[in-house]
Amino acid sequence: MQKFYKVFLILFIVFIAVNLYALDWSSEVLSEDNLKFVFSIASAVIGLILLFVLDTWSRIGVKKK
Repeated sequence: MQKFYKVFLILFIVFIAVNLYALDWSSEVLSEDNLKFVFSIASAVIGLILLFVLDTWSRIGVKKK
């Protein structure tokens, strides 16, 4: 994995961790107060998936010697 992808991997993991910490676990997950954190977690997970897809595509394009 290239350094560029590793930076974004760490960034997305930090986003997920911070938003999980910020959730109010005593109320419902999809309540109005928690919804912004849930959307942020979902976008970070989508970013992680896209990160791994882009990393895989970059490895496919490299010719092995």
